[in-house]
Amino acid sequence: MPYLPIDPKDVGRSYEAVIRVNSQSGKGGMAYLLESEYGIEMPRRLQMEFMQVVQRVMDVAGKELTASDLWDLFVREYGVETAQSLQHRVIEEEGEGASASVVLRGDLPWDGEVRAIEGRGNGPIDAFTQALSKATGHTVRVMDYHQHAIGAGADAKSVAYLELRVDESQTLFGVGIDANVISASLKAIVSGVQRARGKGAHSAQSAVEVA
Repeated sequence: MPYLPIDPKDVGRSYEAVIRVNSQSGKGGMAYLLESEYGIEMPRRLQMEFMQVVQRVMDVAGKELTASDLWDLFVREYGVETAQSLQHRVIEEEGEGASASVVLRGDLPWDGEVRAIEGRGNGPIDAFTQALSKATGHTVRVMDYHQHAIGAGADAKSVAYLELRVDESQTLFGVGIDANVISASLKAIVSGVQRARGKGAHSAQSAVEVA
């Protein structure tokens, strides 16, 4: 919480209108703005990763960033909107305990085309990483997983933050948002793999647009 002599609401303003992120700011201010204005509760390591992106953008733009600027940067950097057309369905397979498995089939938007995918695993995420590997050649391991809800009732959405090891060479986060928990997780995997493929490209473009 910011230490302010008065409540900004008393003078018709909000915390978002008062707080800015600049080159001297820590990740706490950035995380506070995204949580208070957009409901994004980033795990600590994701805060550290995204703050590096924010710092690079500020080095180029040379200005303070508002909550709106940070949200636009977050959406672009993590490709939150690019995986929205991912379609999938999970087929339960026979088996119990350690031998149980599921099959996931779907359509994956990739490199300007839609690819049919299919994979088998001990759960939807495992099946999807197998399907993604076969369709794109990229291997993925899930290192850590965080999830929470934004909103309530019919408008509620799930946000998934997955820390991924891609092609055994890069460890980074992917982010997915969807009304369905499983879909949010799968979109987060697509987000992370696409970031690994073009690491730095999103940041450079974001810096130009924010500037």
